[in-house]
Amino acid sequence: MSRLQTTFQSLQRKNRSALITYIAAGDPDQAVSQDILNGLADAGADIIELGMPFTDPMADGPTIQAATQRALAGGMTMTNTLEMVRNFRVQNNETPIVLMGYFNPVYRYGCEDFIRDARDAGVDGLIIVDLPPEEDAELAVHAKAADIDMIRLVTPVTEDDRLATVIENASGFLYYVSITGVTGTASADTQAVSAHIRHIKTKTDLPIAVGFGIKTPEDAAAFKDAADAIVVGSALVSEIEDHAHGAKPRIYEKVGALRGAL
Repeated sequence: MSRLQTTFQSLQRKNRSALITYIAAGDPDQAVSQDILNGLADAGADIIELGMPFTDPMADGPTIQAATQRALAGGMTMTNTLEMVRNFRVQNNETPIVLMGYFNPVYRYGCEDFIRDARDAGVDGLIIVDLPPEEDAELAVHAKAADIDMIRLVTPVTEDDRLATVIENASGFLYYVSITGVTGTASADTQAVSAHIRHIKTKTDLPIAVGFGIKTPEDAAAFKDAADAIVVGSALVSEIEDHAHGAKPRIYEKVGALRGAL
């Protein structure tokens, strides 16, 4: 059983939604980013999304765009990102790590080589936001062979015929993008999103995580009955933007408060 399956099943028995936290690898630099990453689980994160820095993060709002630029300016590479996962696994072999980002850096690395190195580092899943299921075979075949989950995105405008395509061969969980826009720029319509998630659950047994636009414990609590997981990214990354090397305690405080809301 994968780490993701184990985590979701354990939380289901506790009747609690998972808290998924996002940080950008290498922000504000690799050493501080590693330090923050290493403590997220103890602070309350159930699953960690680690952003793969890229020069053109089209689905991300200004906060995460700035984070990736800081990471790249500091020399962050895909090899460094995988090194961070490998270092994390030295002290934590239980908390799932999902790499989130864009296909271009993966393609440049080489899909087969990337999956091999991601597996060896201890990666559990991938969210490649600009790679539709019709075009992801080159990556998905290698991921499946390596037992790395391909996590696909669902949006408020995903209708049933498209949903069937998205769900096919998806694994780990589905990521529900709660707003029609980029990360960190708006708040979701709680009632509409919850209704759509309930409908999606009639089509699949995969856990559903809801993200984009969730910033506060109150936001998280609003979705905990509908979703299996809550994703928070920009609200944590903004602490690095505001406090740089002094952001860790502020991030952990927010993670603890978010966990308490679930």
